[in-house]
Amino acid sequence: MRYSEIKLSVIIVNYNVRYFLEQCLRSVRAAAAGMEVEVFVVDNHSTDGSVTYLRPRFPEVIFIENPDNPGFAKANNQAIRQCRGEYVLLLNPDTVVGEESFRNLCYRMDEDPAIGAIGVKMLNGQGIFLSESKRAFPSPWVSFCKIFGLSRLFPRSPRFARYSLPFLDPDGEHEVEVLAGAFMMLRHEALDKIGLLDEAFFMYGEDIDLSYRMVLGGYKNLYLPERILHYKGESTKRGDRKYIKAFYGAMLIFYRKYYPRSGWLMRFLIGLAVWLKAGWASLFVPKGKRPRRRKHRRLLILSRESCLEEIKRLAVEAMPDLEFVNCWDLDEERAMDAICRRNQMKGFTDYAFCFPDVRYEQMMLFMDKLPNKKAMYHIYTKESGRLVSP
Repeated sequence: MRYSEIKLSVIIVNYNVRYFLEQCLRSVRAAAAGMEVEVFVVDNHSTDGSVTYLRPRFPEVIFIENPDNPGFAKANNQAIRQCRGEYVLLLNPDTVVGEESFRNLCYRMDEDPAIGAIGVKMLNGQGIFLSESKRAFPSPWVSFCKIFGLSRLFPRSPRFARYSLPFLDPDGEHEVEVLAGAFMMLRHEALDKIGLLDEAFFMYGEDIDLSYRMVLGGYKNLYLPERILHYKGESTKRGDRKYIKAFYGAMLIFYRKYYPRSGWLMRFLIGLAVWLKAGWASLFVPKGKRPRRRKHRRLLILSRESCLEEIKRLAVEAMPDLEFVNCWDLDEERAMDAICRRNQMKGFTDYAFCFPDVRYEQMMLFMDKLPNKKAMYHIYTKESGRLVSP
């Protein structure tokens, strides 16, 4: 089937993150300006009123409401069966995309029909590069090195550290084996050939499976250093027992599906290691642990003067332990000039961007240039009047 009416179909699966999703949809709206784009939101029975809240704010979005939570793979497939785009973007609701990202990636897809899927450079809420942006297939050897810590001991070794490919430059273009389902742009004709997401995966692992089948189908998976913000990343719920069960269970589903004849000893070792790791995390990771109170919290607001007081008010409500607030006045200076010695000497622990005073592209460039595990980046949107934080 030829797809010509719509250039890109964006599919977002939501579950109880309406304010993250609102911000994501605003960035999608900005990125889709001037393009033929359709947007689907599949809501997996959220209890926070997501659809009621968002539908009047985004009349252009097609909402699909599920009466229960059928999982990530099945929800994406619901929208894929309806969408008409030449390319299909699977996008997490806790992401922010740049204004030029859709055009850049669609253009790259147009250039090379052999590309089946494209992934991007994901940054978390501290501006840190997320290693799951590019990975290798979890073959028996790759899984063994990951689970038993060899990849951590030898991070620069192509032999031992293939799981997250840390030896590949995150600012370069690379053909890789696995892309992250948080942002995966797919060729629709390739999906018609290889099939949709495997619904045996409830959550996690379906992106690895789809990437694998894309390569088996004769296509390339391409990693590009196009920046996006992914607030939560892979480790958000690492102490949650449901997460542990889903994550490690997905590893076993993939392993049993593609390596049924890998030898009883290797199967036993991988299976044992997976369940031991899951059991250890379930027993010893603290549940419901309160975040540690941060000391000497200092905020820099990047906005025009007209928004400063409102952002400051919201920030103080959200961060009552703030000791100092300063403003980088965008009526007088450029956003990127805020990365300067005098600001770094003030030891800011938090940065708040005002959209559209600062474009999404600028925010992510700023974060990429100033990553800091001890800092947090927040976004205030004039239209919604809301401050969204990691």
